[in-house]
Amino acid sequence: MAMAMAACSSTLVTPTAATTSGPQLRTQRPSMLRASTHRWSGAHVRSFQRHLGTRSSVSDAAVVSAGVQYVDAEEAKQMVSTEGYNIIDIRDASQYDRSHITKSDHIPLFIANEDGDPGTLIKKFAHNSFAGAFYGLAFTKENDDFLGTIQKKYKKDDKILMVCQEGLRSGAAAEKLEEAGFANVAYLVNGLQTVKPGIFEKEGPKELADAGKAGLVTIQQPFSVVLGSILILALLFLQFFPDQSTEIMKRFM
Repeated sequence: MAMAMAACSSTLVTPTAATTSGPQLRTQRPSMLRASTHRWSGAHVRSFQRHLGTRSSVSDAAVVSAGVQYVDAEEAKQMVSTEGYNIIDIRDASQYDRSHITKSDHIPLFIANEDGDPGTLIKKFAHNSFAGAFYGLAFTKENDDFLGTIQKKYKKDDKILMVCQEGLRSGAAAEKLEEAGFANVAYLVNGLQTVKPGIFEKEGPKELADAGKAGLVTIQQPFSVVLGSILILALLFLQFFPDQSTEIMKRFM
């Protein structure tokens, strides 16, 4: 009988715990949000907060300080214009000069490698023969003063938006800042290559999305169009003027 009452009592505890799980879940939601901040943009986090009804219990500041925010171009524009985020452009000088957001702060994560030792010269030759020639990529090395420069110019609670061309370097740079204690850091996911004309005011001869395009690949498409046109004209000439075509081919054979 006692065992039956104990079992009955234990079964009664479970519904009681379930009825009190609402407040318990509310206290757990902030930690869940903090764990997810590295994967979601600020807009996604705020939407999730509204869905859970935790807007009053979790402040935006708590979410931002918990990790790096991933944002798209529209969100980045909003953060800069209304929330006071400072844009730090971490691209190398060649891409920055082609196009950059007006009033952005240029602090490159990589700088031109001008070292003259034999190993570096060999690497530079190999780089310039392929990546440099075809894609216009500069031969660079890591900027040892990157973090120190930011620490001198910005406070740990300043709002910082990191941008690069593809989003890879700025993501790594944002993690560096977070590890150094900066509380409000975001970066433009997929980089400036996704920014449509008109979203940001820009300076430079190219659009922000095209600042990473240089080298021989920039003439690949026009070259392909010209070559294709020549081949089509040649085929048409062979079809409609076979005798003349044969005569011309005999001269070159």
